[in-house]
Amino acid sequence: MIHHDFAPRGVCSKAIHVDLDDTGTVIEGVSFEGGCNGNLKAIGKLVRGQSVDDVCAVLEGNTCGPRATSCADQMTRALREAQGLAGRA
Repeated sequence: MIHHDFAPRGVCSKAIHVDLDDTGTVIEGVSFEGGCNGNLKAIGKLVRGQSVDDVCAVLEGNTCGPRATSCADQMTRALREAQGLAGRA
């Protein structure tokens, strides 16, 4: 398993924790610290078992209010960083 802790920028959540399978292609878990608790728990449940590429294709660029990013968009950045760790292993 690949574990990655990500510090998001420009959003209410303070940390995003990502777990991917050993190949870096499937999401085993995502959790957030801070932010909209119920919504972010739901996102974590929805993405579990999904491919990184599929989730990123849907959520990359998602915004929140006047912000140019969102917790979901920041999660895609965390997923891509974690995926990059798989390539270095």
